[in-house]
Amino acid sequence: MRQNINKLSDKTFGNIILSKLSKLNWLIILCIIILGFVGVASLYSAAGGDWDPWAQKHLIRFIFGFLLMLLLAFLPPNIFFNLSVVSFLLGIFTLVLLKFIGTGNVQRWISIGGINFQPSEFMKLALILILAKYFDHIPRIQLDKLITYLIPIILILLPGFLVISQPDLGTGMTIIILGLSILFFVGISMKFVILSLLLFASSVPIIWNQLYEYQKNRILVFLNPEIDSLGSGYQIIQSKIAIGSGGIFGKGYLLGSQSRLDYLPEKHTDFIFTLISEELGFFGSIFIILLFCILIISIMKISFKVDSLFSKIVVFGVGFLLFLYLSLNIGMVCGLLPVVGAPLPLISYGGTSLLTVLISVGIVLSISIHDEKIF
Repeated sequence: MRQNINKLSDKTFGNIILSKLSKLNWLIILCIIILGFVGVASLYSAAGGDWDPWAQKHLIRFIFGFLLMLLLAFLPPNIFFNLSVVSFLLGIFTLVLLKFIGTGNVQRWISIGGINFQPSEFMKLALILILAKYFDHIPRIQLDKLITYLIPIILILLPGFLVISQPDLGTGMTIIILGLSILFFVGISMKFVILSLLLFASSVPIIWNQLYEYQKNRILVFLNPEIDSLGSGYQIIQSKIAIGSGGIFGKGYLLGSQSRLDYLPEKHTDFIFTLISEELGFFGSIFIILLFCILIISIMKISFKVDSLFSKIVVFGVGFLLFLYLSLNIGMVCGLLPVVGAPLPLISYGGTSLLTVLISVGIVLSISIHDEKIF
């Protein structure tokens, strides 16, 4: 009798696992795998055909993050709902803690046991979760009232300005833009949007005077890289040369001259797309962009299928975060945006950014599998 019960329970558990696996969005998973291994191959090339110092570590981190992503996919979404406040408060605490124990020339990293992590990256996901939980409690009739958005604006500006004060203007503005996009998604009044834009435009001179000298130089160099071609403008000039030299089909894998001769700075992090463009050319670059577009669109489609507002906002937030990463990085290396230090997700070297993206996608997969209301 007991054996029959055990067999029945094993069969039931197996059916549950198979049912969950069948609901996984395999297109998203396939895009993640391809982009992850493109990152490993690119970092191998960036090191001159060597696994050290970047490719091997990136591969280990990717495998760990990928397994963590799959584990999170099988957890019910209400777990992330319940952890949203804790994760946000923990994120704020670590950003404040950076003022006292931060490492590096600027206070962006916390080192624990020889492991460095960047709290501002995790803060992006925490912001998405806390805003999703807040709006999930708000009746739809309240969404037309400006007072409804007072708390969300505080939740957005607090981490944004803490990051800007590190100083990290690019990441701080990314957090603020991410938060504002969620307000726009839930249906904020256009009157408030116009008022905010007018307020921002009128405060530009004040903001300019508060910027550090190197931040002002980045903006001026963005407008005209030639004014400091051997200093602040060197990165973007060399990046454009490398992209242009790749042509249609590229110079070939491991054959990029700009990267091989070390003309290209930060080729393993922020400017890794430039290395890809030089070696694989126009078609290789388009292939990478197409993979990201498929990934982002696949995620965004989930937001229209799920029931709860919490799930909709989380999925939209993750999709928009990936879009921000992609557009900022490619716009930066092509000279269309100022240099802000934005990594290319899943490809650039950096454990915190990689884990943040994989955890975020894991939460999206969890929502798509369970497809249920939080309450």
